[in-house]
Amino acid sequence: MPQVLFKVDLTKPMSEQELVGHNRWHPDIPAVASVNPGDIFRIECKDWTDGQIKDNDDPSDVQDVDLTVVHVLSGPIYVNGAEPGDILVVDLLDIGALQGDEWGFTGIFARENGGGFLTDHYPNAAKAIWDLQGIYTSSRHIPGVRFAGITHPGLIGCAPSHELLAKWNAREKALVDKGPTGWGPPWKPEIPPYAALPNPQNAVLGSLKGAEFDRVAAEAARTVPPREHGGNCDIKNLSRGSRIYFPVYVDGAKLSMGDIHFSQGDGEISFCGAIEMSGYIDLHVDIVKGGVEKYGMVNPIFKPGPVEPRYSEYLIFEGISVDEFSGEQYYLDAHVAYRRACLNAIEYLKKFGFTGEQAYLLLSCAPVEGRISGIVDIPNACCTLALPTEIFDKDILPV
Repeated sequence: MPQVLFKVDLTKPMSEQELVGHNRWHPDIPAVASVNPGDIFRIECKDWTDGQIKDNDDPSDVQDVDLTVVHVLSGPIYVNGAEPGDILVVDLLDIGALQGDEWGFTGIFARENGGGFLTDHYPNAAKAIWDLQGIYTSSRHIPGVRFAGITHPGLIGCAPSHELLAKWNAREKALVDKGPTGWGPPWKPEIPPYAALPNPQNAVLGSLKGAEFDRVAAEAARTVPPREHGGNCDIKNLSRGSRIYFPVYVDGAKLSMGDIHFSQGDGEISFCGAIEMSGYIDLHVDIVKGGVEKYGMVNPIFKPGPVEPRYSEYLIFEGISVDEFSGEQYYLDAHVAYRRACLNAIEYLKKFGFTGEQAYLLLSCAPVEGRISGIVDIPNACCTLALPTEIFDKDILPV
């Protein structure tokens, strides 16, 4: 087994770990360990909520989850020799569950606390608990389904520079300032802010203390979205055997990771929509000197690994950019079109005994394939959702 550089105790919050990770992005968060190019090592991670969700049948923990805590990350890891303008090469050698914690959860967040892609249709909290059995999973909350996962870190990236952090905060503040003030049209009740701005509440910043902690907590970016450095990309194919190329912005790169998913569908539509889990990641790192300029890199690039579930039979649902409530025609709006594809799939699955909530959770965490199938045929974008039929214990094809 590779050397464990970051170990977690699942009985303690991240702020009380022997090595304290972080839940914000900032270049001044100290590294917890260092590695050399060519090293292989293991990082353990808590689930993204820092243990707030429990293995039971009560969704009140999802209802009341404190989103100022997320995402708890393991790291940063300092890579000796990495400098701004380099590319950090990260190989994901293996990913798995921690021994004795072989379970995960999928949640629908309440409209008042995060919501999700379909929150206007499913505004109330719900959850499904999944038992992890090797590469397979099943849930007592969604009977009749079993599938192989494609395990991956939902969140992995390098630290931003001070300049990049300032750019993030400025552009996201400008977006929030021009966004909704609380209420939308009659068919869309409350609209959340357009971005999660820096918030010192429940910030975890490694070993920082005192005035330095207060300064960084006020400046540090939330981990909610993907950005130029990687971050919360939630790419399901970023799994075992993948090689990721990250732009480096600070000395040592300061690589961090977490939010491990046992499985996820494209879009992770319920927001807490993967099968979220604690786990470990085995990694190998290397450096491409001057690679950012050489390859014109702006965002990370990755090469998928050779290990993934092989499903050959799919039922594919289409959606177009027409609002389901008002009938309003949108212009080539892929967001609306994919929402319609998801809603069409949910309505279909309800004809086979699933509740809407069960179908919503399933489409979020099963290995569904989402596509922008057409983005040029005015006025309608066409998006598709491909549902593998082999995950069901009965035939769901039309007859």
